[in-house]
Amino acid sequence: MTDTILWHDYESFGADPRHDRASQFAAIRTDLELNEIEAPVMVYCQPPQDRWPHPMACYVTGITPQETRQKGVCEAEFTRQIENQLSRSGTCTAGYNSIRFDDELTRQLLYRNLYDPYEREWRNGNSRWDLIDVVRMCHALRPEGINWPTRADGAPSFRLEDLTAANGLDHLDAHDALSDVRATIAMAKLIRTQNPRLYEYTYALRRKAEVKKRLQLGSGEAVVHVASVYAAQQGCLTVVLPLVEHPLENNGTIVFDLRFDPSPWLEESAENLADALFRSRHEEGERLPVSVIQSNRCPMIAPLATLSAQRAETFALDLEQVEQYRQSILGHPGFLQRICDAFRLRQQKQDADRASQLINDPDYLLYQGGFFSRKDKDFMQQVRDTDAALLGQPGWLDDAIYDDPRLPEMLFRYRARNFPATLNEQEADRWRQHCQERLQNGVPGDENCLSLTAYEQAIVQLTRDMPGERAEQVASALQDWKSDLLRCLSS
Repeated sequence: MTDTILWHDYESFGADPRHDRASQFAAIRTDLELNEIEAPVMVYCQPPQDRWPHPMACYVTGITPQETRQKGVCEAEFTRQIENQLSRSGTCTAGYNSIRFDDELTRQLLYRNLYDPYEREWRNGNSRWDLIDVVRMCHALRPEGINWPTRADGAPSFRLEDLTAANGLDHLDAHDALSDVRATIAMAKLIRTQNPRLYEYTYALRRKAEVKKRLQLGSGEAVVHVASVYAAQQGCLTVVLPLVEHPLENNGTIVFDLRFDPSPWLEESAENLADALFRSRHEEGERLPVSVIQSNRCPMIAPLATLSAQRAETFALDLEQVEQYRQSILGHPGFLQRICDAFRLRQQKQDADRASQLINDPDYLLYQGGFFSRKDKDFMQQVRDTDAALLGQPGWLDDAIYDDPRLPEMLFRYRARNFPATLNEQEADRWRQHCQERLQNGVPGDENCLSLTAYEQAIVQLTRDMPGERAEQVASALQDWKSDLLRCLSS
């Protein structure tokens, strides 16, 4: 088995990776030295009939639903081609902001199209990696040799198009998936050339075991943590003290941000700590300065010794004070148990809130519905392997065995979205009604699923906010799409 990196990127019809649909996928496979070893992959996905595209997304990417209808394949085939690439043995899938966006799109695609949504991330020696936080760590700890663009407010910009422009790297068509992939590889090569030790160190952090080793939980040692949750003006960097394993998440480690004085929290009850966990800026009271480092999400952590006094000063981090705060926490061992209890209490409240806000629809139940059993996975593979012409034929599911209550509706939608010719008259009418309802009214609880009125308003807003020929062309195409789709569903 030869280890390779599959650099990939999606474009989509919206900014919500959990529910908006992909429009384009591109990927380039390289060896570990970042040399291209296969021809690039690029494929479009035909647009959905039950969800409006977001006009601003179409404006940004330049991709309209008409283009993907003409150039694309159905979502099942789109997913099959992608899964074949991602699941190849020894593949590390990588991108730019890919763990937060592209990987989520992938999971939802796999789920809707009857694949296990997680296995490709770890099975057969596979892994995943995200360059954006590598870039942030490089800027924070080892910035030499790279030009770092800034935003209007003076903070560093980590936008891929800004970085490539500042460093003279080719990025001819930002927000075209294949162009973005090439730009990501170019940025990776730049970091690997200028900071080879940092590059190799961060690449190793794609493995959970390596992350846990570097956290040194139980040692009482602090570590550097670089992530987007910390202010860009402070280098997206802080120093944290790993406290304890998350009581409910196998891959989570709870850490305390040592920029902040822990003394107000050390004697608080678990109930009060739970109330202060993840408190929003709109809520009264201070937020408890803890977070969870997920070992399966390639977190950027490093020994404290890698942070020079000069860089610490640049990012307004007082290392002497950090040490005092660390010692203060270590002097209160009971705090760790109360933190664990606080996370349990917080989870109970979140579970109750989610239950009241649950969208009881299989399209929205990837995470709420649990993992598929082995029996369910076998059934899903049986469906995928069945010739499309046989789907829906009388008796074709007579011997099917599965457990998951999501699967009957998922199977119906899989056929309707990808193989509508397999629907009988009653099923076709049911699908039309489903699409008409979603297009007219959206989905209660999903603010990103536009109703017809919201879609029309968003088109008008686009032309107001982005005056010019490009916006007018996109708006005209989206108006035509509305007419075409509604006419198709009414016939």
